[in-house]
Amino acid sequence: MERGAVSRRVRRVRRVRCRRGRTAVAGGVAVIVGFMFVACAVPYGEDHPRPTPTTHADGAPVTTGPSASAAATGGAGGAGGAAPVGDGPRRPTGQPVTIAFGGDIHFAGAPGQRLAADPRTAIGPMSAALSAADLAIANLETAVTDRGTAAQKAYVFRASPTAFTAVRAAGIDVVTMANNHGMDYGIEGLQDSLRYAREAHFPLVGIGVDDTAAYAPYTTTVKGQRIAVLGATQVLDDELIAAWTAGPHKPGLASAKEVDRLVRAVRAVRAAADTVIVFLHWGTEQQQCPNEAQRALLPRLAAAGADVVIGSHAHVLLGAGWNSDGVYVGYGLGNFVFYSSGAGRNTESGVLELTVAGRAVTAAAWLPARIVGGIPQPVTGAAGARALASWNALRACTGLSATAP
Repeated sequence: MERGAVSRRVRRVRRVRCRRGRTAVAGGVAVIVGFMFVACAVPYGEDHPRPTPTTHADGAPVTTGPSASAAATGGAGGAGGAAPVGDGPRRPTGQPVTIAFGGDIHFAGAPGQRLAADPRTAIGPMSAALSAADLAIANLETAVTDRGTAAQKAYVFRASPTAFTAVRAAGIDVVTMANNHGMDYGIEGLQDSLRYAREAHFPLVGIGVDDTAAYAPYTTTVKGQRIAVLGATQVLDDELIAAWTAGPHKPGLASAKEVDRLVRAVRAVRAAADTVIVFLHWGTEQQQCPNEAQRALLPRLAAAGADVVIGSHAHVLLGAGWNSDGVYVGYGLGNFVFYSSGAGRNTESGVLELTVAGRAVTAAAWLPARIVGGIPQPVTGAAGARALASWNALRACTGLSATAP
């Protein structure tokens, strides 16, 4: 990408956002990717109208695409029942869809002050990149509650119900709450998070009243493409794993430590979707290369039928690209709306934009940002070119490729 390309890209995104803002202000959508590509964790201190999301009364996502019977028979969806699960063609099919991804969002410190002042502008100028996409997804790393008992841990986060106003106003359509802060205020906090999301008509994944709800996908149809999004966490405090993991008749989070359970969820949605996205909370804080647990889980998800695997948690950026099966992997998107400050790695941020057509991710672009005052600010010009080069360099330790196989 030439030196001026980053700034031109941001200007284009801003113009598109203004158009979309006039046509559809309210709406959650689901996942999939489009085209155009290029291609850490301090301890916490540092012009297409969208479909309206549908949720169960208990806050669990509802499939708004193919019927259950079609899904059961494999008669609908990108796999079409013809190719082995996880070994489907990666040829582009159908109309391209763009999906934007953001990393960790919470509303402590400066972001909380912005939320209190005006939820509609709390997330700041990178909202333009999110709003420009057909679908935008992020990780909401907080309980949404004013009740409950704080977990016995070093850092706990909670936010007011206006958090859902903020993420929607920023152009985000669905968030995962499967992370090591989603239940910081226990079952009461979880129940409030589900209730406030339901009242806001905002879709969540990775959290629910039981394991069926927590592992359920959010599905939507965008430009004729059926897209499914799942969320799960591979990161939980050891003493909280049992209490926080969803089970039969037990509220909680979708755990990626329950590998077979997660694989079943991916396999189940594969037959009914053109594109399957898995958003994971995983990795090691402050480490910019994937760990062994991440490397071990990825092939299981690919074999089950995932087309895109996106990650968060490390609070620093990790590399991204295609694996040998054609799955697009973004190992870590870093912080997005966070109380980190300064010029270190924990403030390196951005939006990952993918273009997807069926099971094929045909392009990707990294739109770099730097967290200032708790929110990501676009990095453009020569600084943007350097940030982009640094992001591309992170791919070296991932085993991923800058181009699709």
